Amino acid sequence: MDLRIKDKFYTLWRKYFNNAALPITFYYTNEEGHAKMVDSESVPRCVIGALANVRNGSSLCFDVDSIGCPGGKRYLGFTEGIMPGFEYFLSYGIPGRLRGERYCKSPELVKEIMKQAPAFKAPGRFIVFKRWDKLEKSDDPEVAIFFAKPDVLSGLFTLARFDEVDRNAILAPFGPGCSTIVQYPYLERDS
Repeated sequence: MDLRIKDKFYTLWRKYFNNAALPITFYYTNEEGHAKMVDSESVPRCVIGALANVRNGSSLCFDVDSIGCPGGKRYLGFTEGIMPGFEYFLSYGIPGRLRGERYCKSPELVKEIMKQAPAFKAPGRFIVFKRWDKLEKSDDPEVAIFFAKPDVLSGLFTLARFDEVDRNAILAPFGPGCSTIVQYPYLERDS
């Protein structure tokens, strides 16, 4: 990471977004030692819950074994499969057997959505999450994730399409948290 870019961003962020939380970044690597390795027993089942620690300044590294959620493993690129009954899990569940998240109206709708869902294979054994100010010269962040209040989000959307004509230059695709902060932006980074 070019530390001049890191410092310049930090200065501009503080100037224009005042006390807004700094973004967190992630990148894939095959090298150990870039951040504290997450033990599968030490974090909540969901990756999103574990990222609260990153937002508070702790850098974390995950591999396939440290992610407890099958969806998290898929959306971070560590597996291709999805749990049996996923269409019920994402919709209304199966009474007495599987709690539904109620993200979608029906299992049939989930099946149609999943036909269109992108997939990818993680390009490294590890995914490293660090808050912007914790980045070091040896880091190579690929995506920045902004947890933002509406006014900050509005500013980010405006700046992101500042030099674009396309009204759809900004996307907010449907998906679980791990897909919207890892999979989609990772796949979009080169578009």
